[in-house]
Amino acid sequence: MKLFKTTLILFFSILIISCSSKDDTPANIEVQDFVWKGLNAYYLWQDQIPDLSDRRFNNDQELYSYLSGFNDPNNLFNSLLVANDTLSRLVDDLNTITTPVIRNSTTNGLEFGIIAEPGNVDNVIGYVTHILPNSDASTKNIARGEFFYAVDNTQLTRGNFESLLINGSNNFTLNMADFNGVTITPNAKNVALEKLNHDYSPIFMESVINNGANNIAYLMYNNDFSTNYLNDLNNTFLNFKNQSVNQLVLDLRYNIGGGSFAKNITKIGSMITGQFKDEVFIREQWNSKAQPWFEANQPDSLLTKFTDKLTPTTLINSLNLTDVYIILNGNNFRGSSAIELLVNSLKSHINVHVIGNNTAGQNKGLITLYNSEDYNFLNKNNNHTFALQPVALTYFNKDNQTYNDGITVNMSLCQNEDALNLGILGDNTDPILNRVLNYITTGSVGANPTCNVNNFEYLYNSIRPQRENDRGVFIEQILPNTH
Repeated sequence: MKLFKTTLILFFSILIISCSSKDDTPANIEVQDFVWKGLNAYYLWQDQIPDLSDRRFNNDQELYSYLSGFNDPNNLFNSLLVANDTLSRLVDDLNTITTPVIRNSTTNGLEFGIIAEPGNVDNVIGYVTHILPNSDASTKNIARGEFFYAVDNTQLTRGNFESLLINGSNNFTLNMADFNGVTITPNAKNVALEKLNHDYSPIFMESVINNGANNIAYLMYNNDFSTNYLNDLNNTFLNFKNQSVNQLVLDLRYNIGGGSFAKNITKIGSMITGQFKDEVFIREQWNSKAQPWFEANQPDSLLTKFTDKLTPTTLINSLNLTDVYIILNGNNFRGSSAIELLVNSLKSHINVHVIGNNTAGQNKGLITLYNSEDYNFLNKNNNHTFALQPVALTYFNKDNQTYNDGITVNMSLCQNEDALNLGILGDNTDPILNRVLNYITTGSVGANPTCNVNNFEYLYNSIRPQRENDRGVFIEQILPNTH
């Protein structure tokens, strides 16, 4: 997008780079020049970094002399970040910035936890948390809540359970046992498992629960929030819509988390609602240089609104709900940045009931910058492969509320599920779901549960290593030509 330079100077601050051509930049500091100018223009905390100040250099030569002091662009980049910024990154090969792929792995389909055997300093016990649909384990006689103590008759210990269960042979046999919380008793059951190539089901579980006057949609969703699964989610919401549900429980306890794009979160929010088309879902607050320019020239680009379109030709299946109950994901039921954005954005419009533990408070948005006049991928400088992904903005909802300190839950959960009382997923025998169903019916969260009454030492959960590094929620934005 090309803009008149006088407009840029008036609304976007006086940038040193506006008076120099990219061809004037010495070749040996081409990448460093891109890094400095990109952060100077769009880094959220630009005004807190003295070396990013517009008044730091009097002319191009002073800037080039400064940049020449950094042989490695990464050293320059790291020197220009605030101390607590763990999200911004400099990508040395932009070809690695790819669309998320369909989730796939070599697995037998067993998801499990490990606890220490009571009274034993070395032995451990495995317990089944869930079985992946369409996996090898799904064809075997094994279920959530069962225990195992050995693999191929080798006792599981603190030192060997990972090598036996995760990093070892693709084929092994679990030796099962009964466990009462004190004593582990081997039984005659053995389960042979094989690790195979596995595409994860888009939707782990969906059902409709009739609970008094309520027709409750229950959705356990374990994948990321990329475009790969939006159509599957939309189809699931159509199933719910056809069954006239009036409540939704979104169970994310085993979700792999990670970031997303704001537009994807908006589409999920539109599936849950539907009655707020074209109303504000997300507001953006950029740095002190960019925000005034956007407000003066592209004010609508700072707003993401509810939509009724999944794609230009596909309508969103909306439930028009006024209440949603979200069981959080992440370690110890903490939410990912994508879920935090969904919760904060929805709560300006409907009742969002959050179950788990208070969230981390990742309310910052990122953008990908390429070395071109408009920082977009087209016409990028082909002399190098670097790209910038800086923190560029803070997310707010329609009511200008954000969540820097995290989101406070309505109902607290224990740090770990009770290995002795897991129940059946999607059923009221599941203690977590049962509490949520009672909450829906009575409006009361009830007393907080007594956690870990058996004082188990929880050592491992197979979902945690699968969780994606949360890179935050990205935004796609048309940027002005700052050259």
